[in-house]
Amino acid sequence: MSIDIGFIVTAFFEILDALPLTLVITIVPLLFGFVIGVATALIRMYKVKVLHRIADAYVSFLRGTPIILHVFLIYWGLPLLIDKLSTHYGWGIKTASIPILSFVLTAFSLTAGAYMSEIIRSGLLAVNRGQIEAAYSVGMSTPQALRRIVLPQAIGVILPNLCNLFVGFLHTSTFAFTVSQMELLGKASVVASNNLKFLEAFIAAALIYWGITVVAERLTAYLEKKVTKYNRGGVT
Repeated sequence: MSIDIGFIVTAFFEILDALPLTLVITIVPLLFGFVIGVATALIRMYKVKVLHRIADAYVSFLRGTPIILHVFLIYWGLPLLIDKLSTHYGWGIKTASIPILSFVLTAFSLTAGAYMSEIIRSGLLAVNRGQIEAAYSVGMSTPQALRRIVLPQAIGVILPNLCNLFVGFLHTSTFAFTVSQMELLGKASVVASNNLKFLEAFIAAALIYWGITVVAERLTAYLEKKVTKYNRGGVT
């Protein structure tokens, strides 16, 4: 058996058409997940009444079950809930008109929020407690101390973990193909099936995934260097 190098190049550019959707499925949930993660981490750290138990259960369930299961639960369950509520309250919403991508992004965002909350919580705990007390001593409120002192330092600590999470969700985006979303691996499967050259198509897909990962790692290293300048005695 020989490998058709020319077809790898051809497949590479065909599969690349699915890159925008793959990046949307990867990045959008991480952005929403960051917001969810910050809120969840703070609720759990400050033991907000009632809410912290809900947050604990949310994180435990989402981290303790497979991501593809979350996709199926949201894809099959959320439309039933929306349709039932729409009928009961007369909203006039039909889930058949809602893009499938919306359910995929919802599932991934909830999952990202659970993982983000643990990453962010570890970053917050890594910041010296004395800095928070110093902020209180100059009259800052807790939200001000978190926004101005704690979160900027925590982000510097968690950047490598955020990069790992990005790479993980980049790979997880392949699950979207199970509900008919044509991301990179799904596109590779179609290209391979149409030409009966599976090895070449999957090599092309692997090169694209690898390239995105390398870019993410380089960007993270650059940002980490910029954000953590305070650890080296300030800026020059």
